[in-house]
Formats: sequence, C-alpha cells, structure tokens
Amino acid sequence: MAKAVRYHKQGGPEVMQYEDVAVGEPAQGQVRIKHTAIGVNFVDTYQRSGLYPMQLPQVAGNEGAGVVEAVGPGVSELKKGDRVAYTGLPGSYCEMRVVPADRMVKLPPGVSDEQAASMMLKGLTVHYLIFSTYAVKKGDTVLWHAAAGGVGLIACQWLKALGVTTIGTAGSEEKTALAKAHGAAHVINYSKENFVEKVKALTGGKGVPAVYDSVGKTTWEGSLDCLRPRGLMVSFGNASGPVAPVNLGILSSKGSLYVTRPTLATHIASRADLAERSKALFAIVKSGKVKIETTAHYRLADAAQAHRDLESRKTTGSVILTP
Repeated sequence: MAKAVRYHKQGGPEVMQYEDVAVGEPAQGQVRIKHTAIGVNFVDTYQRSGLYPMQLPQVAGNEGAGVVEAVGPGVSELKKGDRVAYTGLPGSYCEMRVVPADRMVKLPPGVSDEQAASMMLKGLTVHYLIFSTYAVKKGDTVLWHAAAGGVGLIACQWLKALGVTTIGTAGSEEKTALAKAHGAAHVINYSKENFVEKVKALTGGKGVPAVYDSVGKTTWEGSLDCLRPRGLMVSFGNASGPVAPVNLGILSSKGSLYVTRPTLATHIASRADLAERSKALFAIVKSGKVKIETTAHYRLADAAQAHRDLESRKTTGSVILTP
C-alpha cells in the first residue's frame, strides 16, 4: 500500500482525500517508481472539478519525478535506481505507482528531481507552443497572458533566449515585476491597465502575430483585439473559466484571424516527440538560459491547500508536493 490523494467525486478541493491505495508489481512494459517530487498544475484542478471529466475514483495529478524501484518484463531502457520524470499520466499525487516505461524520461546529471517535477508539463508546454503551434522567429513580438505563472516564467526566459520580445500580463505589481525579472520586455498589470490599449501602443497599432492565452474566459475578446490581421490566437487554458461559445464570424471581422486550442498530450503522443522535446527542455535549463524556480512546496497530504492557493492566484512559478 502507498499513500495517495484521491477523489471519489468531482468538485472543489475538499473532495480530495489522503488515503491508502494498492500498488502492484510492474507488468510487461511497465516500471514501478517511487516519487521524490510531484508537480501541481492547473490541469489538475480542471480534472478534479469536473471541467475535464475523469473516471472515478481518480488519483489526482499528472506529473512527477522519482526513482525506478522495479522493472517489468520487456523493459530494457530503464533499470532499478534510474532517476526519471514524466507528465501526462493522470494519477501522480501518490508515494509510488506503476507506469508505462515508454512514458518515462531519464533525468540527466544537472537536472534535479525537484526541477523536473516543476517543469515537465510546463516546460514541454512552452516548447510545443513556441516551436510548433506558432513557431516564433527572432524579432517577433508576442503577447503572453499569466506571464508570472509556472508556464509563463519559463516562456518569458525561453523567448528572450530566442530573441523574441514578450509582452506579458499579470494581475498584480508583484507578479508583473516577477515576469519582467524573467525576461518579459514589457509587462501589463491587467487589474489596473487595459491590456488591449497597451499592446496596441507598444506595437504602433499593428498588434502581435500571436497571443498565448491560458486565462480563458476573461481575456478571450481582448486577446483577439491584440492580434494583427491573420494573427493566431493560441488558447491553451481556462484559469478564469472556459471560453463561451464563439460565432466564428468574429474572426473575419477582426482581420481573418486564426484560433487554435492545442494540448500537450497531442504533441508528446509519440515516444520520439516526447524524447525530442524533453531533450530540448533539459538543454535550455542546463545552459542556464531558463531557470526553473519552485516557489511553493506542500506535503502530499496538503494537496487540497495547494489547489486552493493555485485557484485563488496566490502562487507564482512552479508548485510541488513532497511525498
């Protein structure tokens, strides 16, 4: 048996229970890992609340790092004692679990377990967004909402390293300062400033080629107004709630705009994609150009409080649980 945070119905943070779960032996193509650090992400709250329906009962979480404890038949690339990390596998809020070996990524020297648990989901998300969804070019200017969040802080640093100018938004002076310290060239406190007017002023009225928006409902319309003609609206999260149904005619009236709603799962579905994107993430972190900062630590048993703080915008950067 192992301790895990599990919910038997969907709802608020209070539905999460700290309880014992059975952990079996790894079967064909599987390994059993013991977690050393577990990432906390907004998608975890969407799954718990029912915004993203889950099969119940469900152990919360999607990301973690740890050590291989046992190896099942047919596994040759991993051995007992290997340090590994993963994302995209629901059920990470636990002391140990059995997982598919081909979804594990070996951690190289120079990348800690805590860093890995803080960046696999967020860092790989940034990679696909800036290299695949809208492939940024040196000299571009883009708008990034929630620039002081876990994904945003990685994005600001990585974009700066690529020679891209980032206009970041956040909801307080402390958060805008944090985004600026991590590479955002311009920052907008949207609780005090009209971000559409500010973006237009910063771009000479032209707008930006791409908006990266994980906020959702409250920033949707304004984000469209920040785009230049034929610009791309990248909606990849719902922190303020899901975007309401849209009349597609609005895209033509605002300048033949494009909209996409991508997911990380699609972009790391193959082993080759997972390995390639992870390699790039580890390389940029080891270079020092992107620093991963875990800004809040909670015990596994306190996962519900971590969700409360995340949903009330009390956190910045990356949040982890420690078994």
